[in-house]
Amino acid sequence: MHRRQLLKAGSMLTLAGTGLVPGSLLARERRFQHAGTSVGGADQSLAYHWLDVLLDVAVEDVKRNQARPTILARAMAVVTAAMYEAWVPFDDKARGVMFGASLRRPASERTQENKEAAISFAAACALKDQYPESAAMVDAALTRFGYDPAMGVASRTSAAGVGVLVGEKLCAHKHSDGANQLGDEVGSSGAPFSDYTGYVPVNPPGKVWNPDRWQPITFRRDDGTTFAPGFLTPHWYRVESFALSGPDQFRAPEPPRVGSAQLKAEIDEVIAYNAGLTDEQKAIVEFMRDGPGSTGQSGHWLRFAQDISRRDGYDLDQDVKLFFQVGQCAHDAFVASWDSKRYWDTSRPWTLVRHYYGDETIRGWGGPGKGVVAMKGSEWYPYSPYVFVSPPFPSYVSGHSTVSAACAETMRLFTGSDRLEMELVRHPGEITEPDALGEDVTLWLPTITGAAEMAGISRIMGGYHIQADNVEGLAMGRSVGQVVHERAQDLFGHA
Repeated sequence: MHRRQLLKAGSMLTLAGTGLVPGSLLARERRFQHAGTSVGGADQSLAYHWLDVLLDVAVEDVKRNQARPTILARAMAVVTAAMYEAWVPFDDKARGVMFGASLRRPASERTQENKEAAISFAAACALKDQYPESAAMVDAALTRFGYDPAMGVASRTSAAGVGVLVGEKLCAHKHSDGANQLGDEVGSSGAPFSDYTGYVPVNPPGKVWNPDRWQPITFRRDDGTTFAPGFLTPHWYRVESFALSGPDQFRAPEPPRVGSAQLKAEIDEVIAYNAGLTDEQKAIVEFMRDGPGSTGQSGHWLRFAQDISRRDGYDLDQDVKLFFQVGQCAHDAFVASWDSKRYWDTSRPWTLVRHYYGDETIRGWGGPGKGVVAMKGSEWYPYSPYVFVSPPFPSYVSGHSTVSAACAETMRLFTGSDRLEMELVRHPGEITEPDALGEDVTLWLPTITGAAEMAGISRIMGGYHIQADNVEGLAMGRSVGQVVHERAQDLFGHA
C-alpha cells in the first residue's frame, strides 16, 4: 500500500460521501511516496522520529494482545503528552498540563539540543511504562538517537533528567486515571485494563433476547476453533480526559430502535453495500480498517499528522505541539465515544440483519473467493476476515467516525487549513481476501475533513455500523476536536 503526498492540486471534484477525487482531475507533479510507515528522513524533527518509535512499538503490542483501540489511544496520548511536558521547560511561554510553567529552565538553557534530550528521555520513560515488553526497542532507539539510556537518571536538572522526571511523574499519575492500567481497581479481575464496573451483556453470543442491545459475536480462528470476545474496556467512560468537562459532554442522542422505519432503512443500506461492493469501496473499507500492523485510529491519524508535518516542513516545536494535540484528541474522542457505547449499548448490523431477515433470502458477500451469493439473513457476514467479524463493543456511536472527525477537526484548526492532498494506492481485498484478483485502486483525499468522512462511511460499507452510528459519531468528533484545540492553544500560549 502506498500513500503519496501531493503538494500541488488542480481542480477537484469531490465524490459524495467519500471525499474522493478522480485521479485524472488532479495535477500529479511534485508528489512523494508514503508506504503506510514513516518516510521521514534527516529533515524531520526528533519528535517525528520518536513518534515512529511509538507507532512501531504499538504494532508489536497489537501482535501480542490484538487490537485494543482505547488502550492504544491512551498510550499514544501518554507518550505525546510526555514529550510535550518535557519540551515546555525549554520553551519561552508554553505551559504543561501537570507542571504548568513550574519547570521552566533559564533562557540560556532553552536550546534545541536540550529540547531534544528532554523529549527523548520523557518519551522513552513513558514508552517503557506503557509497553514494558518493548523496553529493549526503546533503549535501542535512545542509543540510535545518540543517547546513553542511563544518563537521564543521574541529574534531574539536566535536560535528560527533566525528561525522566516528567515521564515518571506523568506515568505515576496515569496509573490512577481510571483506565486500570495496573489492574488494581476495586472490582476488577486484577488483569491490566480489566473492567471494574460490572458490565454484563444482555444477549449471549448465540441468542438474542433484545435486538436493540449489544451481542458478543463469535469469531473463527484459522484452525476452526471459535471464540466470542466481550466488550473491550467497558469502563473507559471513567478514564480521565484532556479537555472534556465530563465523558457525557457530547453524549449522542437516543439511537434509532427496532420497529422504527429509520433503523430498517439503515440496515437495508448496509445489506445493499455488502451485496455490491466495488473494488474502490473494498479499498476504502480496508484502508480505514487499518488491518495487520494496525495502530488503531489514533495511530492512523498520527500518521496523517506526520504527513502534514513533512509536507509543510514543520520543525521540532511545531511537531511536539501537533502530535500532542492529535494524541490527546484521539484519546478524548475514545472516552466520549465509549460513554455513548456504554450508555446506549446498541447491537451491530451482524445482530440486526439476523433479526430482520433471519430465514429470508438476501444477497451478500459469500466469503473469500465466493463473491456475492444468495444466502439467508442468518448467514450474512460483514466484509471482514472470519477471525475479526466486527469490533467487540457496542455499535453506537462509531469509534472510527468519532476519532477521525475529532482528529481531522483539531488538525484543521491547528494548521489553519483543511488541505490534505493525499493519494492512496491499494489492492482491493488484500486483507480480507488476499488471493483476490484485480487492479490496484487509487483513492484521493483532498481534504482532512474528507478523510474523516471516508473513515465514517467505510464502516457502513464494511458492515460494522449503520448510518446513525456514523452521523452522530462525526458530530461528536467535531465537537471533541474543537474543545481539544481550544485547551491546547491555551497551553501553547496562543489563545
